[in-house]
Amino acid sequence: MTSDPPRGRRGRPRDASLDVRVLEAARQLLVERGFEATTVQAIAERSAVHASAIYRRWPSRIEIIEQAVFPGLAPVTVRPTGDLPRDLRRFIRAYAATMAGPAARAAVPGLLAVYQSTGRANAAQTWFAVSARPQFLDILQAAPPGGVDPAVDPDDVFDTLLGCVLARTLIPTVAQRNRPLERLVDICLRLLLPVTMDVRA
Repeated sequence: MTSDPPRGRRGRPRDASLDVRVLEAARQLLVERGFEATTVQAIAERSAVHASAIYRRWPSRIEIIEQAVFPGLAPVTVRPTGDLPRDLRRFIRAYAATMAGPAARAAVPGLLAVYQSTGRANAAQTWFAVSARPQFLDILQAAPPGGVDPAVDPDDVFDTLLGCVLARTLIPTVAQRNRPLERLVDICLRLLLPVTMDVRA
């Protein structure tokens, strides 16, 4: 006689509405009270979700804040088409808009301080719950053959883009210049394209 195969553990399905309430509460608290005041207890009180349920989903408030303010770029917004200049423009606009949101502006300085003090692993790639770096690399991979200089390290270009976007968002003297995003697109294209190609394509 053969025994029945083991059954998967059953339990109540995860309630996605709790996640939505927690993340929205975190965003509200960041804007209203700031990074330090956005604690798990404060999030629990604002969202009416018990702290134990929150800890079952996120190990600490840092992960909640990361997911709340950097939910990733909508795939439909940045899906590669093979037109590198056009795809970069769409990507950079979406990326800059995400970083410039009020909750993100409140969260980034505090997250930077946490990453620096704790030596958090892979911090540069955990700014977004869904990192924007792979989407950037997908855009480059979709470019026509010869469209991206093979001698260029795409990660270096992404890091440059990240620095520029953060400066536009967080440094008042840079933000006040209010330079058009098209300038940033041109900078990235100049870094990526072979020297014989025109960045204005």
